Amino acid sequence: MIDFKKAKHAFNEYINLYENKNQAGYELKVNHTYFVAENSKQIAKSLNLSQEDIELAEVIGLLHDIGRFEELKITKEFNSVKFNHALHGSKMLFEQGMIRNFAQDNQYDNIIKKAIENHSKLNIEDGLDERTLLHSKIIRDADKIDNFRVKIDEKIESLFPLRINNIKEIEESTISDKVYQSILNKKCVDIHDRKTSLDNIICVLAFTFDLNFEISYKIMKEKNYINQIIDKFKFTNQETMEKLENIRDIVNQFIVEKIKAFNDGLNLN
Repeated sequence: MIDFKKAKHAFNEYINLYENKNQAGYELKVNHTYFVAENSKQIAKSLNLSQEDIELAEVIGLLHDIGRFEELKITKEFNSVKFNHALHGSKMLFEQGMIRNFAQDNQYDNIIKKAIENHSKLNIEDGLDERTLLHSKIIRDADKIDNFRVKIDEKIESLFPLRINNIKEIEESTISDKVYQSILNKKCVDIHDRKTSLDNIICVLAFTFDLNFEISYKIMKEKNYINQIIDKFKFTNQETMEKLENIRDIVNQFIVEKIKAFNDGLNLN
């Protein structure tokens, strides 16, 4: 049996060793970790999973971004193009043996490993067994949902340390053609297509198209995340404003349609 309380204690011990707790992005990632673990628990409960799988989902949420803390130490920024934090976290846990601090029983190792490695990929890898695929989907939803909250609540300097210095850089930015096309196609944005400061925000809005569970869409609607993110900024470019209003309509309508599909017992994926 996996024990989330013990895993949380071990995680707290790990982050307490972090030397520069005032570094931009550190507190954000700590808070994000706990929110994602709670989201994972909420999603797992909504699926009527066993207590064992609920705690397993929580532990995966706790560990999904452990590589981000090392990224922050090494590069001083968050940049998934330059640094694969998911793969780095997996190596820390399973090649360096850290996983035994968080899960004493090795029966869960492959599920945790694969879920962490797949949580930030554009698409989940093929060939996963049913349980591993389920937990990969849970952590992807839990992580994406909190990314919406983060973009609303956190300061730009913490969101993009060393990359974007202030909110005006986003407000005066434009949307790249490939990124906008991804929205029109109702697809997630490939991180390699991001070219402008605003592309980083659009990338998050597009996360909506990759959510897996009814509860995830209900949270999106209840929290009004799409409107809150767009309305956080005062954009200066007329074309950008028009595109953003189109994005607002497309993504909000997608959420409504997905909730209706779940209510009707349909699957639109």
